Amino acid sequence: MITLEMMPPLMFGGLVLAMLIGFPVAFTLAAVGLSFGFLAIHLGFFDLNFLQAIPGRIFGSVLSNELLLAIPFFTFMGAILERCGLAEDMLDSMGQLFGPVRGGLGYSVIIVGFILGAITGTVAAQVIAMALISMPVMIRYGYNMRYITGVLAASGTITQLVPPSLVLIVLADQLGKSVGDMYLGAWGPSVFQIILFAGYTFVLGLIKPDHVPPVPLEARTLTGWALWKKCLMGIIPSAVLIFVVLGTMMMGLATPTEAGAMGAVGAIVLAAIHHKDFSSTDNKILILGVIAAGIGTIVAILFSENLIFKIAFAVTYLAIAWICIRAARIPDLRDLITQGYQSTMRLTCMVTFILIGSTCFSVVFLGVNGGVWLEHLLTSLPGGVWGFLIFINLFIFFLAFFLDFFEIAFIILPMIAPIAQKLLTPVVGADAALIWFGVMLCVNMQTSFLHPPFGFALFYLRGVAPREVKSSDIYWGAVPWIGLQLIMVLLVIIFPVFVTGLLDKPLNVDLDKVKIEVPQIELPPLDLGPPQK
Repeated sequence: MITLEMMPPLMFGGLVLAMLIGFPVAFTLAAVGLSFGFLAIHLGFFDLNFLQAIPGRIFGSVLSNELLLAIPFFTFMGAILERCGLAEDMLDSMGQLFGPVRGGLGYSVIIVGFILGAITGTVAAQVIAMALISMPVMIRYGYNMRYITGVLAASGTITQLVPPSLVLIVLADQLGKSVGDMYLGAWGPSVFQIILFAGYTFVLGLIKPDHVPPVPLEARTLTGWALWKKCLMGIIPSAVLIFVVLGTMMMGLATPTEAGAMGAVGAIVLAAIHHKDFSSTDNKILILGVIAAGIGTIVAILFSENLIFKIAFAVTYLAIAWICIRAARIPDLRDLITQGYQSTMRLTCMVTFILIGSTCFSVVFLGVNGGVWLEHLLTSLPGGVWGFLIFINLFIFFLAFFLDFFEIAFIILPMIAPIAQKLLTPVVGADAALIWFGVMLCVNMQTSFLHPPFGFALFYLRGVAPREVKSSDIYWGAVPWIGLQLIMVLLVIIFPVFVTGLLDKPLNVDLDKVKIEVPQIELPPLDLGPPQK
């Protein structure tokens, strides 16, 4: 006879078994959840009315969730920018800028990976684009093959952590936290991870200089102002787009959905100005729009939103509309926008179906006291808070061998989030507990793209690498970079300030000492006149 205490481990085991069979995850979650739901009804653990919570949560928490609207916008932005030529220009200019330095091409890949991660948010496109552009150059100049494959794959996965990462949006939604706070928490680890990657390249240049040689002098075609101009032409538009998307969100001027919409339009503008058919007239209209935006911003800061402000930004909007229309009239860009729509639709549908399936599973799991079972299991681990963090990170690390980050976020996170809130609050406070936990898992889940032999970044790299690149070089090349990412996980666990340093400090107010003083107002006596007879 199956008891109530047996149901949670049976559900979890049934889910793992169904996933190992290879059935699509979204339908596996729904099938396992509904199957155990009907079994629980048959055994009398709850009645059929309990399952009415499933459609209610699907429509209330999934289909009506405004935060998840940001996902298609950021996906579209990444799909446009990955193919518009921005990566090629930046890698070429950065490669020549850092070329004279030992390991310079590696530094350029790391820096461009960080910048692209902040404006695209998609691992596949980043790894493929950088591999197609940089791998032949690095091979030509004698870089070690394992270093080449490792740095290309690892620099592509940094996009998982750098805002506006889709992973951070999903984590914020599942943890019930602000996307802006999650982005603020992720900046510290993402920047420090870039420093770790660059430090590894520097040390490798000292220990094994033949693995990361400088680019020969005769191969540097640009020098002086021409080189700096090309670098700035790639960095400045990207920085403007990053500010439009992230700056407005973190300053409270836009919601994640609004910032994503601006990013999608900005991606079309960037793609248009990088295209060879973008005419001089279009350039003049772009410059006019930029000047008008500057005037409108200055007026808003110094005065108020008056008529000049409205006219200036009306000119800016018209300039943006003109550029978008021009992009739609250029055949290459029109095809690019169509491909962006298609990839956005595929990813959005995948996320929605996984969310629907995970809702079916989680409702039934909680109905059979799965939350109580899981809390008892995790809180009884040796080592208290630190034992919990080490266990969860090891569990996520090995789970990432088989599951995508969406699946981990939608299946595992809702179960362990309440326990994490309870255990981590004494360490960093109630407000920062889940932000710290979410960013920590985000750093961890980066490794899912580098795990040999199932890491998707390694598959992407294998698909575009020349035939002379061995699969063993790709797998072994990823190992040191996985180690660097795990070091970053340990640093986030040991030093929470990496995450919490940029967050707003909670106000320490003793409610018992709060006094509300209302000033006494002396009113003049009322003259009601002589008494009525």
